[in-house]
Amino acid sequence: MVYVMSVNREAVEFRGGAGSIAADRWLPAAGAADQGVMLMLHGGGQTRHSWNRAAADLSAEGWTVYTLDARGHGDSDWSADGDYRLSELVADLRGVIDQLDTRPVLFGASLGGMTGLVAEGENPGTVRALVLVDITPKVEPEGVQRIGDFMRGNPDGFASLEEVADAVAAYQPHRTRPKNVEGLRRNVRERDGRLYWHWDPALTKPRAGSITPADNYPRMVDAAQAVEVPTLLVHGGRSDIVSADGVEELLALIPHAQAVNVSQAGHMVAGDDNAIFVQQVGGFLATLTQPSVPLAE
Repeated sequence: MVYVMSVNREAVEFRGGAGSIAADRWLPAAGAADQGVMLMLHGGGQTRHSWNRAAADLSAEGWTVYTLDARGHGDSDWSADGDYRLSELVADLRGVIDQLDTRPVLFGASLGGMTGLVAEGENPGTVRALVLVDITPKVEPEGVQRIGDFMRGNPDGFASLEEVADAVAAYQPHRTRPKNVEGLRRNVRERDGRLYWHWDPALTKPRAGSITPADNYPRMVDAAQAVEVPTLLVHGGRSDIVSADGVEELLALIPHAQAVNVSQAGHMVAGDDNAIFVQQVGGFLATLTQPSVPLAE
């Protein structure tokens, strides 16, 4: 790993199956009791920066927090052959954990939650605890379709950040459109004078269909039934992805799991209501009294 220091956040580079995996390491606040290591995985079409506020808050409580860009997203390398199957994402995650040499508390939003759930269920003991953010094996197809439509939209890119902001506002009408759109620059890449989303377009092509929850439903169910680590589901009250039926099924599959509803949040729970999100996960994290567990020899 290579570190570049910036305040309490360091740029980190891990090795992945498709090349480099970009990440940030958030250092615990000075004087805070060491709580262990936390690894945060974003959803499809997002980047590690979707966790920035949560990572800052949790590191202030003593956690060493790693936020990752999944392969094909953000600053991580794209797969040379367009392979973004869930199995490859799981392999990347397990490789990162090997490089950390400790079992982290894993936060996974949407696609990141699918990755974490399958990794732990198929390889028990991969993580110390599991926090699933608005993802269950059973999801609502209309919500999944809306995500896919957004990611496939604007294939010719944008002329300006204002156009990027318009697209985001149309997708997330419940959020206030930012007055300063400069922050959106980290979500796009410039090519030939136009701005394009940060992800590999191959993610939205048919081969990438195997990363959808519907395509992986049996696998996720089997994985969930094998999960024994402490597990928390945080879901948005306004989510169009996770329904009451999905929550009920997950709690039946993982009987020891807990679930909390952030009533005013949509699918992107931490981004919609970070303060409540951090508050809700705080109680769960307080129950994890054991330090991070080193990997077995």
